[in-house]
Amino acid sequence: MPTERFTFPGHSGHDLAARLDLPDGPHLATALFAHCFTCGKDIAAARRISARLTGLGIAVLRFDFTGLGHSKGEFSNTDFTSNVEDLLAACDALGARGMAPSLLIGHSLGGAAVIKAAAQMPGIKAVATIGAPFDPAHVAQNFEQALPDIMEHGVAEVKLAGRPFRITQDFLDDIEQGSLTPALSDLGAALLILHAPRDETVGIDNAAEIFLAAKHPKSFVTLDDADHLLTREDDAHYAADVIATWAKRYVPLDRPAPPPGAPEGVVRVSEAGTQGLLQDIQSGPHHLLADEPESYGGSNMGLSPYGLLSAALGACTSMTLRMYARRKGWPLEHVKVDVTHDKVHGQDAGAQTGAKIDRFRRSITVEGDLDADQRRRLLQIADKCPVHRTLERANEIETELAD
Repeated sequence: MPTERFTFPGHSGHDLAARLDLPDGPHLATALFAHCFTCGKDIAAARRISARLTGLGIAVLRFDFTGLGHSKGEFSNTDFTSNVEDLLAACDALGARGMAPSLLIGHSLGGAAVIKAAAQMPGIKAVATIGAPFDPAHVAQNFEQALPDIMEHGVAEVKLAGRPFRITQDFLDDIEQGSLTPALSDLGAALLILHAPRDETVGIDNAAEIFLAAKHPKSFVTLDDADHLLTREDDAHYAADVIATWAKRYVPLDRPAPPPGAPEGVVRVSEAGTQGLLQDIQSGPHHLLADEPESYGGSNMGLSPYGLLSAALGACTSMTLRMYARRKGWPLEHVKVDVTHDKVHGQDAGAQTGAKIDRFRRSITVEGDLDADQRRRLLQIADKCPVHRTLERANEIETELAD
């Protein structure tokens, strides 16, 4: 996915570092992502979710809150309210580009921040949270041992994820006032809550409280045994797929007409990451995954390329039989097509060559009150399906390197 880096002024006027992930094709909508407490815009979950959404045509802005990552300013001068204000500044920066967001995504404390900010952002249609606390003051448990020092001296240095941060009394006072109940009542957008029951950082009871306080439409999806940061690749993939599938129901994704010469549009295949072999496949509003078995270096999260080819043959065969029977008025009740693929020597397959060729075997099951002639005719029609004809004749593939 193409990425643009830029800065915009945050709540205090300091430049905040942003990464705008753009679709490879038409830009249909924009999302704004808020990272977790003391994290940054480049954590694995944020990268994966951005990649999945850009495949749908949704641009995603990720940025570092004030004093974190590559953003300017002092973290010790920030609090939950300033995070919300940074989000509003990010929304303004997108609006100035003609890319006002319609989807908000927040991870952990970022999830609480997007709930708080949503009502102040016109045009927000959907809000998704991942492991979000119901009470922003929940983050204080990350530095419980330092609370006496903060109360006595007004500030203390704490270590979070191995890095030092200065936490002030003003920060504690602010998160104590950060109740989400009014914001959830006035959200005005669809809400998706993603949370792991075994989350040891933000307990699952937070998800229950958010869900009960919110109005419909609202949805809850469990992340099973994922950790708080979704550090396992499979968990990040799952969260990304759920958010993308859910968002399509609420965020308008009006696609332009397909290009001339491609009546079904362009099928775009892009790597899901640099590790393994997982591929995102996008065709208009439709998404699927391609992969290889683990024994071939993949993660087995999708059909193999040959599996997809076999699926195309099977689907086309079934559709062709259904359309033919429908036109004839025959009592065809159900069609099932089993397809297998392997490489065989041409001579073994009856060809005039000893080289290996591809062999597809179809086993077609047709159900219904069909006589022998009708069944025989359906078998003949199977060979007339367009994908069958494409596979059995010589084809031409033109390839070029895109600029």
